[in-house]
Amino acid sequence: MKQRIEIAGKNSKQIHYHIHLCKKDYVPSLGKDAAQYFKLKKEQENDLISVADYPHLHLYVYAPAESNCESLKRLGSRVWAWIQAGKYESCRMHLHGVEKHLAHWLAEGILLSSYRFDKYKANKKNNPVCPALHFQEQDISTAEKNEIHHRLTGVFAVRDLVNEPYAEMHSVQLGKSFERMGKEYGFKVEVLNKARIQSLKMAGLLTVNKGSEHPPTFTVMEYCHPSAKKTAPVVLVGKGVVYDTGGYNIKTGAGMETMKCDMAGAATVAGFMAVAALRKLPVHLVALVPCTDNFINHKAYVAGDIITYSNGVSAEVLNTDAEGRLILADALIYAKRFKPQLVIDFATLTGAAAAAIGKYGAVAMSNQVASVRLSELEKAGDACGDRIARFPFWEDYAELIKSDIADIKNIGGPYAGAITAGKFLERFTDYPWIHVDIAGPAFVEADWNYRKKGGTGYGVALLDAFMKHLSVDEKKKSPAKKSSGK
Repeated sequence: MKQRIEIAGKNSKQIHYHIHLCKKDYVPSLGKDAAQYFKLKKEQENDLISVADYPHLHLYVYAPAESNCESLKRLGSRVWAWIQAGKYESCRMHLHGVEKHLAHWLAEGILLSSYRFDKYKANKKNNPVCPALHFQEQDISTAEKNEIHHRLTGVFAVRDLVNEPYAEMHSVQLGKSFERMGKEYGFKVEVLNKARIQSLKMAGLLTVNKGSEHPPTFTVMEYCHPSAKKTAPVVLVGKGVVYDTGGYNIKTGAGMETMKCDMAGAATVAGFMAVAALRKLPVHLVALVPCTDNFINHKAYVAGDIITYSNGVSAEVLNTDAEGRLILADALIYAKRFKPQLVIDFATLTGAAAAAIGKYGAVAMSNQVASVRLSELEKAGDACGDRIARFPFWEDYAELIKSDIADIKNIGGPYAGAITAGKFLERFTDYPWIHVDIAGPAFVEADWNYRKKGGTGYGVALLDAFMKHLSVDEKKKSPAKKSSGK
């Protein structure tokens, strides 16, 4: 992604298009005609007022009384509509009585709104490129500018991966995409082939893959800042079902239209690995992606089959369209070898999660030892706009997935579907663990504020906000050495 935020230079006076972020009571100094027009619009309580004051064109953007990251990014999507209509190549950003971080959020909303996936379009000229946004030196530092750029690079990478059609993004191709990202952004990537997966006895991944033309892959990504070498990693797990037909519990045609997005969890963890590496975050991260499609042929698994995992837990398959939890279980078992301080999985796991809260946020739950971390993740979501809703995770729900002929079954009945899916995954964890079901916000079927139709990149900003506050300094956790008293 090209850097679109610039610090005003010598030629900035030539910019004729200006965006002003203002407090509610701000009144600009304008020429007579422009001032009268502005007054009329202000009386109508408009929060976006466009005024021509030759040779300049000004857009006055009034920040909400209680501004936050989400409200400013949404406002940015409306500013993008103004930019898009005028096809402006460069805009100067001005601040009037507002804190500079509000302008950064506004700029981020503009840039997020400018995303387009036009790789397969014959005529790309109809899709305007976002202009350069020029800030004054006192309003943004190089570090702040780069932080926005790095975060958006991660979000756009996720959107690109999710928006690719299955024909261009099957399991092997997704692994190669991760390898390219690792080389470009600076993190390690190892893609395990089917033989390695078999040697590791990843029963869930191998079972779901039985009906596929393409072999499964299991990708291990790692980023470790020098200051975090001695710390236990945070492990991110992403569901990588590159296309979900539902297996023999096959979906309807309409239900399959967006199923290329069922690898959004995988894309999310890879996108954040890019952010961490670009920004050189002082953390130790590992990302794990089990990857396959969920297709059918004469070899495919069927309802009634039993899977025995490498940790000895057996699972009865009662619905082949509940395949995500089957492959995530292998990744959660594999995560144990890293002795993680925390594991967070991201998955477009259940329609129940989307039905519960829609596109407005993700559903999350955790085991007891990660309860405090989940509270921190909630706060991070509220701060950045990638919101999560914490669901109850009572032990009662585990009763719903008990099987008559195996240890557990992969569906729990008509009630609490998102939670019983989480309870299935919990059986494969013995470390602090958080489950984030992103089925609702990962993919939208129409533009929604700064989230464009298709993959949204949900989760990158959430992890970015969360990791900023995650301590990686092991010394802080260790008691200070006592003096010898000599």
